[in-house]
Order: sequence, then C-alpha cells, then structure tokens
Amino acid sequence: MTSHYDVLVIGGGTGNNVAAAAADAGLETALVEPGPLGGTCLNRGCNPSKMLIQAATAANHVRDAGKFFLDASLDDIDYEAIIDDMDDTLSPLAAGMEDSYREKEQLTLYKDEATFVDERTVDVDGERLSAEKVVVAAGSRPLVPPIDGLDTVDYMTSQEALYRREQPESLVILGGGYIAVELGYFFESLGTDVKIVEMMDSLVPREDTDVSSTFTEIAEQRHEVYTGHRATAVEAQGDTVTVHAETEAGDEAAVSGDELLVALGRRPNTDTLQVDAAGIETDDRGFIVTNDRLETSADGVWAQGDIADNAMFKHSGDYETQVTVENVVHDGEREADFTAMPHAIFTEPQMSGVGKTEAELAEAGQEYVVGREELPSTPMGRAKKLDSGFVKVLAAPDGEILGCHMLGYEASTMIHEVVVAMRAGSGDVTDITETIHAHPTLNKVVEYAFEAATER
Repeated sequence: MTSHYDVLVIGGGTGNNVAAAAADAGLETALVEPGPLGGTCLNRGCNPSKMLIQAATAANHVRDAGKFFLDASLDDIDYEAIIDDMDDTLSPLAAGMEDSYREKEQLTLYKDEATFVDERTVDVDGERLSAEKVVVAAGSRPLVPPIDGLDTVDYMTSQEALYRREQPESLVILGGGYIAVELGYFFESLGTDVKIVEMMDSLVPREDTDVSSTFTEIAEQRHEVYTGHRATAVEAQGDTVTVHAETEAGDEAAVSGDELLVALGRRPNTDTLQVDAAGIETDDRGFIVTNDRLETSADGVWAQGDIADNAMFKHSGDYETQVTVENVVHDGEREADFTAMPHAIFTEPQMSGVGKTEAELAEAGQEYVVGREELPSTPMGRAKKLDSGFVKVLAAPDGEILGCHMLGYEASTMIHEVVVAMRAGSGDVTDITETIHAHPTLNKVVEYAFEAATER
C-alpha cells in the first residue's frame, strides 16, 4: 500500500519548517524524522554545545577576576548539573515541537527511517510514501574514519560528548576543526586535561591563516596539541586509550587519555537514504548536488541543509528553507544566493569569518589589500584587559570587500556588521568606514581595520 501526498519532507531539522509551511498552505504533507524534531542543531549540535560553552566561559571569568583586582575563587564545579540544565532546557523544546506537529492539520508525522524506492517514493518501516514534490533535508552524522583499532575501543563522538554526565579526567580529541576546538575548550575549562591530535599543520585549518595560526598558539597554552600528526592506530591499555600518530617526516607520538573523542567532521546521510534509487546525483563526498533553486537531478526533488552541497551551517539551512518554501510550496523560481555566508566558532577567543581567505585570493591570483587592527589596543579592548584578538580585512584595490576574518572577544557578533555591508550595502569598504560607530564599543576595531585597508 502506498500513501500519496502533495509534499513529502525527509528530515525534521530545517525540513520541519518546510513541512509546516506546506501544511499551512493547504497541501497534504508528510514529514519523516526518526529522531527528535529540531535536527542536529537543537539536539546534538549548536544549541547544547553553546549552553555548555557558556558554563566554561563563566568559569574562566571567575579565574580572570584578579585582572580587575577582584578576589574570587572557583571552589566547585557541578559538572553533572551543567549537563542536566542543558538537557532539561532543550529536550522539552523538541518534545513540544513534535506535539504541535501531530496536532497540525494536513501534516502526518512518521517517526522512522526513510529509504528511497524510486524518484519520489520512499519506504518507511514497510509503508510506501509517495509525493508530487519531495524535499530531502536528512542532515548529517559524525564522520568516523577507518583508523586501525578504532572499532575495538570505546570512543565518543560529539553526540555522546555533549550529554556525558561524568566528566573525564583526561581526554584525547582526534581532529582540530570547529567541533574539536569548541569541545576541547569546554572540557579543559571545567578541569579536564585535554590533548588534541590534528593532521593539518594548524587547528581550524579552514580559517584564514592568521586566525588559525594565532588560535593554535593560544590553544597550545591550554592543551597538549599535536598538529601535523596523522592518527595511524588506536589501542586500549588498561583504563586508558592511546592514539598513535605520526608526521610526514616519520616522527611518532603516542597520546593517551581516559577517554577518546572522535571529532573529524561530519558526513551526509545520503547513504542511509539510498538516494541512488531515486536518481539523485551526489558529489564525491556524498553530498546531494543541487542547482541554484535547490533542485536535485531527480524531477520534483529538492535538497537543503547539511545533506546538500552548500554550507553546513544552521543559518545556511534556515536561509535555504526560505528558498525551498518559495519554490516547493508556492511554485516559485527563487534562486539561492550564498554570497557573504558568515560562520563563527565559539571558543574563547571566538573566531568568525565571511568571504574569501587570504590564501584563496592568493591562489586565484586576485589582487587585494589587507587592513588589520589589534583588539587589545582599542579602548574597549583595554577596558576588558584583552590580551589577544584582531580584525583582518581583505579588499580589492577599488574598495570591494572580499573577506573579513576575526579572532577575539565577541567575534561572532562583530562579524555581522561586515555581512550586512556585503549583502545589503554596496559591498565597499566605505560601508564600514563611513558608518558612525558608537564609542568605545567593540566594533570600533572593525572600523579601524577597514580604515587601515583604505590607507594602502
């Protein structure tokens, strides 16, 4: 038996908003999601991690009180209570979302896995669902590579680490990307001895080189950091786990801890969906290929979010939802514009960026100028007694903003001034330099960096 719908949405992260919009528009809609609604961000990613990071930052504020001649001490950390508070705050949100969707007219929720049978038909626990239009928003999962011995030891991915009630005394982290450094910052700040093993020559290697190199130096003051080391094997030794790694030159390291966290990125869930059966094209990494309207190679099938070949950010997925709703629900022809897509990493100091990195511009042979300002030398930087941080601007000689990269206090917030200039303004450095900035706000450092770019 096959149940037929106007719209079928696979994935309850960003996809849930597509399903809700379709149902509200009077379309018979099916939403398939085996886990809690809200997707990775709400349940296994950015929301829980940022709540935990706030606790880490609060602990470090207490430790830094002496800078301001305040006598404060961090006498106790109730680690389990921090995790419980996060879980108690977020879990009801997913549950409430499911309750409201079950009550919504013209929306049927299926709590199970979906696999494609053909172009617009899926199997859900033995039941066939078909639709005139299908939206694939099934997300991603942690990437676990085939490292020798890894399958013989107990390890965590980010999903388990976020909800772990017992704090490890020592932790080895495989990977140096944003998930690894955020969780490393959290655990270290609360008292765990953290060691990081990263194959590339710096942590957060996708960031602008100035950001990644500076942050690596900061991280090395907190953790044991093994950059340029590729993990070759993992083994358990009594109550500890040891990662064996080596450099290209053949130098070897054995890094041991009580627990192991594998944080080597994420992979799209296209394999579990069997998208080949629907004729949906994927790239060599498994991501669904879409056109500017987020259509796939299969007729009547769209894709968005982590599973598609666009940016793997929650805010990107939210933006893609707007495009998908217009095209799927309202039969539009809206094209997605990923110009000036920002990102942020919530360590301390924070990192953020938008546009091209200096390495990308150099590789493309594009002419550019650099403007830079150090955050500690600004009035608010001095007031906050900051000892690191900067804003780096990359601009064309004619003034076009090509990129901006930040490391420092509240970098995640400061980057948005530049994003607005690039997307809604003229995209010229004068959008920033001719804006009146309240003094002595943090964003004065942005103004100073852009002014430096005009002086070259």
